[in-house]
Amino acid sequence: MPPWRRPPSKPSSDGIRRMARAQSRYVCQQCGEAYLRWEGQCRNCGGWNSLVETLVREPSKTSRVARQAAGPSGGPGRGQPEALARVSDVDLPRLSVDLPELDRVLGGGLVPGSVVLVGGEPGIGKSTLLLQAAAGVARSGSVLYASGEESAAQVRLRATRLGLVDGQAGERVMVVAESSIDRIVDLALTQRPSLLIVDSIQTATVDDLDGAAGSVGQVRESTLRLMELAKGSREGSVASTSDPGRGAVRDGAIAVVVVGHVTKDGSLAGPKTLEHLVDAVIGLEGERFASLRLLRATKNRFGSTEEVGVLEMGELGLSALGDPARAFLTEHDGSASGSVVAPTLEGSRPLMVEVQALTASTAYGTPRRTASGIDQNRLALLVAVLGRRAGIGLGSHDVYANLAGGLALDEPALDLPVALALASSFRDRPVGVGTVAIGEVGLLGELRSVAGLERRLREAARLGFDRAIVPRPGRAGTIPAIDGLEVVAVATLREAVERALA
Repeated sequence: MPPWRRPPSKPSSDGIRRMARAQSRYVCQQCGEAYLRWEGQCRNCGGWNSLVETLVREPSKTSRVARQAAGPSGGPGRGQPEALARVSDVDLPRLSVDLPELDRVLGGGLVPGSVVLVGGEPGIGKSTLLLQAAAGVARSGSVLYASGEESAAQVRLRATRLGLVDGQAGERVMVVAESSIDRIVDLALTQRPSLLIVDSIQTATVDDLDGAAGSVGQVRESTLRLMELAKGSREGSVASTSDPGRGAVRDGAIAVVVVGHVTKDGSLAGPKTLEHLVDAVIGLEGERFASLRLLRATKNRFGSTEEVGVLEMGELGLSALGDPARAFLTEHDGSASGSVVAPTLEGSRPLMVEVQALTASTAYGTPRRTASGIDQNRLALLVAVLGRRAGIGLGSHDVYANLAGGLALDEPALDLPVALALASSFRDRPVGVGTVAIGEVGLLGELRSVAGLERRLREAARLGFDRAIVPRPGRAGTIPAIDGLEVVAVATLREAVERALA
């Protein structure tokens, strides 16, 4: 009998309850009004393109009965206010990925029950990094790698190139080519891996939604279901402490790592709620055609967001550098005009960065201001301060500034090195060999001290630098004494230029 002539089958009671609990609605993101179909403009608030497909869940009968039986307190150990000093201190366990730089950025490793979002440019090495992390976790547990962009055979090709097929990784890393979040969650609940990797969230889909993969509704609902899986709300697991309900990490909790795409401006694609839902946001930065890669955490609920990891891409994947402090220094036969070394501080790690600048007479009416790795507005400000306070007139010159090695920094302590590099290029007089500079420049041409000055200078002395130009400390401050390093303290930008180019 043809399908259109078959009598409609009677849905089961489970199907009726499931349909009653989860329904798809188009909800306005500005006023919250819900519609059955998508419309270009919200009829309630008048907002355009603000309707997003969303699952509207109704609480089940069993959950309502349980809440009523528990009373206003919500049950023993829940909903009761407690003094901050008396809250039990839970020691969060860590799951090492056997990559020291990634463990450093994560705050010591992955926390079971957490959701981590990893983003980066196409081809930067996100899948390579996570496959290596899966191999590291496989030494002490199991991993489920769900790929919605590649087949299992393609994942194996990458693992073969990285040398990860043999050994424990080849047996404990389970690969599945799947984009359905419901199917991935079912597999994770069945196999109970220590780590679940979803590559990527833009290809994931939820069966209850009709939108295409990558839409706002699909990305948000997929992340919500992965978060429910990680936090253990999909099953009745018992907390690891003696007092359940204290928010402790549950036994057998699954750490989830999600890969996210980025837009043309470098921000993570998808709704902003995606970053709010996850516990940590890790960015993999660097030039695609260069070997150096940087790991940064823009959000981390279990660690610091100031740490940075330095990796190098090679034939066998990403590996840590032996001395990251000198990774961004370039070798010169002699001193060159327009080049100044700056000791920067990324979290607890000092890095030596070469600041390069070039000035040239403009061929057009409006001079150019081009910056790579430096804030362009900050560059324009330094050009104005140099012309007004230090006698370095660059109003009729094209100005180019760059950080060597493809590094991008937004630190006020780079003001003085950038200004000295511009002055050096303008006067065609190099800064002395073995000289570093650090300091913030004000609009009046004054220099301000920076945090972690002693740590920066000690690292510069360790790498062989013998002279440092720093801001003069205030009345209560002192200049740190570093063996083998001459510290030159100056008060203004004009004085810094004179001492640097003397």
